[in-house]
Amino acid sequence: MNIEHIDGEDRGNVMLYALSTCVWCKKTKRLLDNLGVAYDFIYVDHLEGDEKQAVREKVMEYNPACSFPTLVINNDQCVVGFKADQIRENLGYPPE
Repeated sequence: MNIEHIDGEDRGNVMLYALSTCVWCKKTKRLLDNLGVAYDFIYVDHLEGDEKQAVREKVMEYNPACSFPTLVINNDQCVVGFKADQIRENLGYPPE
């Protein structure tokens, strides 16, 4: 499985499930980069077969619609879609 890690400030376990062609996924990645947060991400559309199915099932644990982006913070908070203020708040930053 090709999970990529971006170094930055530790704000807990931050995992982004994204699609490589999704504009909102790119905006979410850009926000995390601009905040300087350490996070992991995976492009679900780059996976195949059982690996893809396993990741989709993991996403559906947090987001039953399995839509993207799905951002999971500390395995208990989930932000679906690009919601900058909610992402900032869940990571401990003030809204912009």
